[in-house]
Amino acid sequence: MPKTAATLAPAAADPSRWKALVFIALAQLMVVLDATIVNIALPSAQTDLDISDGNRQWVITAYALAFGGLLLFGGRIADKWGRKNSFTVGLIGFALASALGGAANGEAMMLGARALQGAFGALLAPAALSLLAVMFTDAKERAKAFGIYGAIAGGGGAVGLILGGFLTEYLNWRWTFFVNIPFAIVAAAGAWMVIREPAGSRNRAPLDIPGVVLSTLGLVALVYGFTRAESAGWSDAVTVAMFVGSAALLGAFVYVESRVRSPLLPLRVLLERNRGGVYLSLGLAVIAMFGLFLFLTYYLQVVKGFSPVKTGFAFLPMIAGMITGSTQIGARLMTRVAPRLLMGPGFLLAATGMLLLTQLEVGSSYPALILPAQLLLGLGMGTAFMPAMSLATHGVNPADAGVASAMVNTSQQVGGAIGTALLNTIAASATTAYLTDHAAEVAAGGPAAKLVQAQAMVEGYSSAIWWAVGILAASATIALTLITTGRPGAGSPVASGDGAGADADVKIPVIAH
Repeated sequence: MPKTAATLAPAAADPSRWKALVFIALAQLMVVLDATIVNIALPSAQTDLDISDGNRQWVITAYALAFGGLLLFGGRIADKWGRKNSFTVGLIGFALASALGGAANGEAMMLGARALQGAFGALLAPAALSLLAVMFTDAKERAKAFGIYGAIAGGGGAVGLILGGFLTEYLNWRWTFFVNIPFAIVAAAGAWMVIREPAGSRNRAPLDIPGVVLSTLGLVALVYGFTRAESAGWSDAVTVAMFVGSAALLGAFVYVESRVRSPLLPLRVLLERNRGGVYLSLGLAVIAMFGLFLFLTYYLQVVKGFSPVKTGFAFLPMIAGMITGSTQIGARLMTRVAPRLLMGPGFLLAATGMLLLTQLEVGSSYPALILPAQLLLGLGMGTAFMPAMSLATHGVNPADAGVASAMVNTSQQVGGAIGTALLNTIAASATTAYLTDHAAEVAAGGPAAKLVQAQAMVEGYSSAIWWAVGILAASATIALTLITTGRPGAGSPVASGDGAGADADVKIPVIAH
């Protein structure tokens, strides 16, 4: 008679789980850093490698396409092959790809290295999160572990801006790649020595090849569509074709997954109400966050004249807020209140910080406006991210932990692509409209024209940030309405769906409904 989640005796806690968390967190920091650290170095790399203006976006896009397109595949490989194996191979591959990028002598070598980084990142990221899901099953310990992970996932991008500024300004752009190598070596060596996966947590079902092909092509088309929209416009023929193709491919993927015996993404993982609410609210929140990183970076450097290093340090209040919200608010309250009562208010607090930034002007004071706005934004996001990360994988069958984790990363990756393209397009339209209204002043030239151009940029940022406020409010609404689970540990564990594969009857204790 197969065991159920309600009758299965809890396995003894892994004595090495906290040591493992150190190396998992280090790997996650490396992946998140890489998402922003290269942005700071891009102008220098473009000049050295003679990359054209038209092709420079591919340094970012090549990574995004490989990472976003292969995440679900990477998650299922982790379930099938073993999360420790996937984690270690992902780290080693990421280090080698980073070395290739740092040594690049031309455009082709650079773009190839970035695509390889994305591919190995898609193997590494789901394995990291799913390792936490299967190693930390006690509610209080899980809260602490995901508090640390959530702080890194939320604040790592801003840390990348600081580190990228330092490395570019005081060394050279190549070190924004080489810096990944020691991170990866230490994390891989440590993981190999201390990580022990729970027995019976693999999914040994055959790989769903049609699902792999359809999901990869569909996600690549979706991410590329949003990336292209940023530069070519929403009505561009190729942009429209990408969106239409993506819808068709992902629709076919859902159909196939509902029919095959061993799906790449079991629909029970996606359609469970609480988990679906997390994916949707988290993806929307990331849209707002990525847009803000872009606008604040340009505002501080172009409008305020900050250096790359000073710009990086200007993001410290947001990092501090995220760490505090995740480890001191989210982690402490997660075992006492329902996740929606942390996620909903957290997103609303972040929206309040974003609302302050709609008041940006050319002469706005950093201490009086930008600093408090960042603190509120960081506190809110940190408080919301931590229970979201935990709930997204809590209660899932161990055999599905990798692909459930991949969906968290997929929602963030797609959200980032949408946020950058959508909000940047809104900002550009508002800037153009402002310049049109003040065409006479621009034509006059001189200091007045420069001031009008700066005001036009800020007008664009402010308009886009208003949209970000609305998006965060929508995230809060989804979290408060779709997520109905109670506080962790309240009542008896409940199974979260049928398993897949040979070991699918072994389940992690889940949040009570």
